[in-house]
Amino acid sequence: MTGKDNQMTGAEIVLKALKDNGVEHIFGYPGGAVLPIYDEIFQQDEIQHILVRHEQGAGHAAEGYARSTGKVGVMLVTSGPGATNAVTPLQDALMDSIPLVCISGQVPTSLIGSDAFQECDTVGITRPCTKHNWLVKDVNDLARVIHEAFRIAQSGRPGPVLVDVPKDVQFATGTYTPPSNHVIQKSYQPKVQGDINAIRAAVELMANARRPIIYSGGGVVNSGPEASKLLRELVDLTDFPITSTLMGLGSYPASGKNWLGMLGMHGSYEANMAMHDCDVMVCIGARFDDRITGRLNAFSPNSKKIHIDIDPSSINKNVRVDIPIAGDVGHVLEDMVRLWRALEKKPDASQTADWKRSVDQWRARKSFAYTPSKDVIMPQYAIERLSALTQGRDTYITTEVGQHQMWAAQYFGFEQPNRWMTSGGLGTMGYGFPAAIGVQIAHPESLVIDIAGDASIQMCIQEMSCAVQYEAPVKIFILNNQYMGMVRQWQQLLHGNRLSHSYTEALPDFVKLADAYGAVGLRCDNPADLDDAILEMIDVKKPVIFDCRVANLANCFPMIPSGKAHNEMLLPDEATDEAVANAIDAKGRQLV
Repeated sequence: MTGKDNQMTGAEIVLKALKDNGVEHIFGYPGGAVLPIYDEIFQQDEIQHILVRHEQGAGHAAEGYARSTGKVGVMLVTSGPGATNAVTPLQDALMDSIPLVCISGQVPTSLIGSDAFQECDTVGITRPCTKHNWLVKDVNDLARVIHEAFRIAQSGRPGPVLVDVPKDVQFATGTYTPPSNHVIQKSYQPKVQGDINAIRAAVELMANARRPIIYSGGGVVNSGPEASKLLRELVDLTDFPITSTLMGLGSYPASGKNWLGMLGMHGSYEANMAMHDCDVMVCIGARFDDRITGRLNAFSPNSKKIHIDIDPSSINKNVRVDIPIAGDVGHVLEDMVRLWRALEKKPDASQTADWKRSVDQWRARKSFAYTPSKDVIMPQYAIERLSALTQGRDTYITTEVGQHQMWAAQYFGFEQPNRWMTSGGLGTMGYGFPAAIGVQIAHPESLVIDIAGDASIQMCIQEMSCAVQYEAPVKIFILNNQYMGMVRQWQQLLHGNRLSHSYTEALPDFVKLADAYGAVGLRCDNPADLDDAILEMIDVKKPVIFDCRVANLANCFPMIPSGKAHNEMLLPDEATDEAVANAIDAKGRQLV
């Protein structure tokens, strides 16, 4: 591109840069400060714009798109409230390491700082919730900044970035620089190869372990499909038991013989007990979140810890480790598998025989057991049936946040990575439905289901208009217990059963609501009818709201009470109110 060919307006540069970075879809909502960009969108057909009904929906849809494809998700918002409405999904993406590029409009440069209409300090507001952000005041910098934004969003530990573009810069004419010619920011050069000596020391420690465990996280999924293959190979070679965080589900198959289930506050008994009693822990792409560790000074007290992470700042941040390995988990696992294969003396099976017997005893406790009912749909049963009836289909699952999210993680078996989209770190109610739309846009022929709660789904229910407009046949599977279930559970267990504003007394008729949007509404309250209703939901070629009426007061167990250790978890048959009260700090100061 030379001469006049590379002279274009700022708005044209934005579209050209997006195309050159492989963008096929953007999620956005127009406004005055981005009208030049929208005018360019109108005049091309290479990038499809998806009109959401709220900027928060744009961000979550871009997250779902990114998480399910491994590509960068793109959102486009206007200045002022458009940008401030983007803060929640930006922070959500930051905490869960989701690559997003947010293009925001800004008032003309001459008006910045004058409290102009729909002006806000977008760069200042979003600095804490992005990996990096820019205010572009010169149209000749615009292409370079957008190319750099894509590089930063998807390299190292992925995350969100924001490019704020004043309206006069969108109108101005400048020079376009293609991605191949742009000079990268030298101060940001993520290290992907792990220190080979540290990896060698880790393999030696693993080879001598008697009570080993692998603890995997979302970093394995983010690294790409090859990382999940290498993780599975490492588990097969070592025969170590493996558990995962909420964000890491699917990187190792739920049907695998070494699978312990998810660990943490609502994780399985076997995963948490193995984490507590292990002597060598291999943490791969996880960050020792408080929902995983429980009380830090009681977390895995007798183990040597290996931590593999692309983000050096995550290592030794919450938990001190013995062997830190900074690098991309895919590269590190490749070295680890190679070095394990090269061991002169492989560990003898008898070395870990007692450990495996202990794990089998913990498994036999059947910590996810629940009391079935012929009269009312138990929420656990609803997820079990949904999982069973979608096996063999090309299925993607998103969730909102709350009890239904934890039940989905416990009872829906994930066999592959990138099939599970949920808000882990920020715990954002309203995430699941727009995320499902993003997934459906990326995978139009796939079955996409948002497992929701009756409270969470109302946070972004307006995106049903978006789903109907773009013929995205997303299925919303609501576990309707007529409560903010997780809030109600903690009020019951921690606050003397004083259910302060957790009962939703004016719920809509979800079937009529679906009909009002031009979607399909279904309802089921009888366990005997559930299978047929789920199959009907799956077969409908339009967006569906499925109102699954479940037991109102079912609690989500197992549970580690806040401030307690893994070996102090409560199981369903132990979880009386009195037992919970005795397990929780007598001062009553523990929070959800």
